[in-house]
Amino acid sequence: MTKKKLSKSRTNQSLHGVCGGIGEYFNLSPNLIRLCFVFSPFPFTLMVYIVLANIMPDSPEDL
Repeated sequence: MTKKKLSKSRTNQSLHGVCGGIGEYFNLSPNLIRLCFVFSPFPFTLMVYIVLANIMPDSPEDL
């Protein structure tokens, strides 16, 4: 059993793969995560997305 790690998606990305990575980690549709980001208060969402885009590691090459 492999341990899941939160990382940016290489296959399901629009900008940086943040929403795709969150969707893969929680087994949810990345489009649902994107909708949550879009309908959240803009300044807060933008700050969270920028922080996650800089902090989240890239997905490993072997996936």
